[in-house]
Amino acid sequence: MITIKSKREIELLKEAGHIVFLTHQYLKPFIKAGITTKELDKLAEDFIISHDATPSFKGYEGFPSTLCISINEEIVHGFPSNRKLKNGDVVSIDIGACYKGYHGDSAWTYAVGKVDPDKAYLMEHTEKALYEGIKQVKPGNHIGDIAHAIEEYAKLHHLGVVKELVGHGVGTSVHEDPEVPNYGEKGTGPRLRPGMVIAIEPMLTLGSPEVYVADNDLTVISEDGSCAAHYEHTVAVTEDGVLILTGE
Repeated sequence: MITIKSKREIELLKEAGHIVFLTHQYLKPFIKAGITTKELDKLAEDFIISHDATPSFKGYEGFPSTLCISINEEIVHGFPSNRKLKNGDVVSIDIGACYKGYHGDSAWTYAVGKVDPDKAYLMEHTEKALYEGIKQVKPGNHIGDIAHAIEEYAKLHHLGVVKELVGHGVGTSVHEDPEVPNYGEKGTGPRLRPGMVIAIEPMLTLGSPEVYVADNDLTVISEDGSCAAHYEHTVAVTEDGVLILTGE
C-alpha cells in the first residue's frame, strides 16, 4: 500500500535524510586506499548515533552492518569487512538512518584515488541518470515516467540497466510501496501524488546488466564482472514538483 505523508512526516523524513547526507559528507575524506570497509562502517555508525538516529540497515533482513559497501563489480548490498580499498577502485556506499521512526536512504559512488576513464564515465552518467529520473517527479506523472527517463538515458550512454533491483517508497519502513524500477514505459505504474516519498536509485554497469547473488545471499554482483555504479536520493512529491530529502 502506498502511503501519503503529512507535512509533519515529510519534515521528519527530511531530518532523517539530512543525517544521511551529513554521513556521506563525513565519510568522504576517509574514502582512500588502505582503509577497510569495516572501518568505514564503524565511522558511519558512530556518526549516525551521534545525531540521535539509528542505522536503518543494521539487522534489516539479516544484514549485519550500518553501511552497504559495494566495490567495483559488486552492485549493491556489499558487506563491510577487513577488505582494504585500493587506488582505482569504485566504491558505492548506501546509507540509511532512522530518526524518530522515519528513514532516510541515499547511495553514492566514489572513486578511490584515480580511476580509469571508463569507470569515471560510468560514475558521471549514472549520477546524471538519477537526476533525469528526479526531473520526472511531479504530481500527475507516473512511476513509469521516472523509470523510462532513467532507462533512455542509460541506453543513450551504452550502460547496462540492472532490472532485478529497484527503488522504493520510504517512510516508517526503509522499504515501502511502490517499487521504482529503472526501466519501463511512460504513463505506466502508480500516479504520483503530493505526499508520496520514494527512493530513486539507478544501478548501472559498464557491461551486461545480468547479475548473480553471492554466497551470503545478499550481495548482488555483475555477471560479467563489469564495474557498477549506484546513485540514490530519497525525494518527496510536492504540490509543485519535487523535494530532495537526502540533500543539504
